[in-house]
Amino acid sequence: MQIGLRAIAILGCLLAGGCATAPGTVGAITSSAYPAATSPVRSSAIPVPASALTDGTAPAALPAGFASFCLRFPDQCETVGGAGKVELTAANWLAMEAVNDKVNGEISPLDDQKHYGRAEYWTIPTDGYGDCEDYALTKRRDLAAQGFPMAALRVAVVNTWRGERHAVLTVTTNQGDYVLDNLRQDIVSPDRTDYQWVERQDAAHARNWVALGPARDPTYLATAAARPLGAAR
Repeated sequence: MQIGLRAIAILGCLLAGGCATAPGTVGAITSSAYPAATSPVRSSAIPVPASALTDGTAPAALPAGFASFCLRFPDQCETVGGAGKVELTAANWLAMEAVNDKVNGEISPLDDQKHYGRAEYWTIPTDGYGDCEDYALTKRRDLAAQGFPMAALRVAVVNTWRGERHAVLTVTTNQGDYVLDNLRQDIVSPDRTDYQWVERQDAAHARNWVALGPARDPTYLATAAARPLGAAR
């Protein structure tokens, strides 16, 4: 299985024109890599409970660009006391959906090298363009502004099934973790993504990161890996 997935990842890179993302760098995966699904119909119904990501006990290396982000946006990197989970009420769920839709619609994907002339530059964009981590950071800021505890809003780094680094926002609730992603419109449980979870912000220390254990449904992952490039989710 490992050999098969590696071969698929390599083939995907070749068909996409080469793997430009360097190991350890959070790349700008554009919406063309995964065609946007039709926007789901919104309702006040609370979703089924999600799986919970397992934080490791050892610290993880800071992603490139994160330390600089904290220097420029110190208020977004403060360790704040309070609840590390969001109560998943109907109102909070609708707020998560609204922020996810709004940010995904307002920011157009553009990698940091083309945008800023450097490999990694984490920021909350003001010009309508951003990398994957910029989407996640903007969603985090917007949900915090609505009263969501910062400790429950954590940016995570993953590996996609194509072998690319990617960043998403995870929201920890009393019903599990949910993933807000710029590559899809619906909010899903971690085990319903195609991702290998690598690390995310530490809930207790916003400037630190912790490693994450696997959080994928093996059957779902195998199905996703077998899909042709560009196939709908």
